[in-house]
Amino acid sequence: RADLAKEEFAWSTLKVQWLVLAGFFYALGLFPACWFWRRILVSLGQSPMLLETARAYYIGHLGKYVPGKALVVVIRTALVRSSRVDTTVAAISVFIETLTMMAVGAAVASGVLLFESRDPLMLILAIALMCAAGIPTWPPMFRWFVSRLQVDRFNSGVTDQLTGIDLRLMVQGWLSLTGGWLLMGLSLWAVMAAIPQVNETWQVILTDVPLFTACVSLALVAGFLSLLPGGMGVRELVVMTLIAGHPRYGPYVAIVSAVLLRLTW
Repeated sequence: RADLAKEEFAWSTLKVQWLVLAGFFYALGLFPACWFWRRILVSLGQSPMLLETARAYYIGHLGKYVPGKALVVVIRTALVRSSRVDTTVAAISVFIETLTMMAVGAAVASGVLLFESRDPLMLILAIALMCAAGIPTWPPMFRWFVSRLQVDRFNSGVTDQLTGIDLRLMVQGWLSLTGGWLLMGLSLWAVMAAIPQVNETWQVILTDVPLFTACVSLALVAGFLSLLPGGMGVRELVVMTLIAGHPRYGPYVAIVSAVLLRLTW
């Protein structure tokens, strides 16, 4: 509050056009994950249409704001299931896509923070989260997990269908999701450009996109694994910690950017 009062923060001074651009980059940044989810469904022998997959994927994000986040699986599965998509397989595919997205996000954050960060705890956190989310998505490990859950009681053919989850599919996922995280890093860049107290041009701020990408990816992964509704508080803490430590920005910009990012998304 003292920082905000000192800088005489006012909502009317924000450059709204940059916040609109930030929202656009966020929505676009989610699409590679949506595409990968459909690729998983197809690899599992399902035939979802791209439009209905996108509809289920984007609406499913509402479930993040319910404690535990299990509603994400419920919403997506309910919206994508049909005569062409089995309910059990759809639920399994959500777990594969989500964990892979989290693993890629943590890996991207780890790679950037290895060179950019002045906070070793953030780097350690990123590596730990990458392992926590990534190990279960290794195809043999994931098939083992599913077999232990005995989901074949609901779908006797699901074990055979899981052979579609292979290394080639996961490589496709990692490449596409890396692009998605970069787009979400551009979303934070646009948020920064919307803050008048950032005394740099958008071209100069653009050079910090790797750091912004690490911010949003680590923030979202940590928020997801916290199981708090929408990662409330956890995401903001990660963003503020990494931005405040940068000499170009400082505590005030860190606070404002974290709040604006939440509201924009």
